[in-house]
Amino acid sequence: MAGSSHGHTPAAWTGVTIAFIGFCVAGAFMVLANPVGFWAGMGVVVLGGIVGWIMKIMGLGMPKEAGKPHFEKRGEPAGAKS
Repeated sequence: MAGSSHGHTPAAWTGVTIAFIGFCVAGAFMVLANPVGFWAGMGVVVLGGIVGWIMKIMGLGMPKEAGKPHFEKRGEPAGAKS
């Protein structure tokens, strides 16, 4: 997967960073037993997904290649006879 550049785009980095901050906020408020702060943090997590999606639509994400399947065949399974 390292050679596929999966997720190495501004849209992915921005969305994940915002979601991570929201996760940290929600976790802190969970420890502090503050449900309003927890749900505010969860809202920030959702916001991160929305921002990443909008940035992808704007062209800052990974472009889709036409006609290419979402998976690649690696070859025959071990033990298969030709």
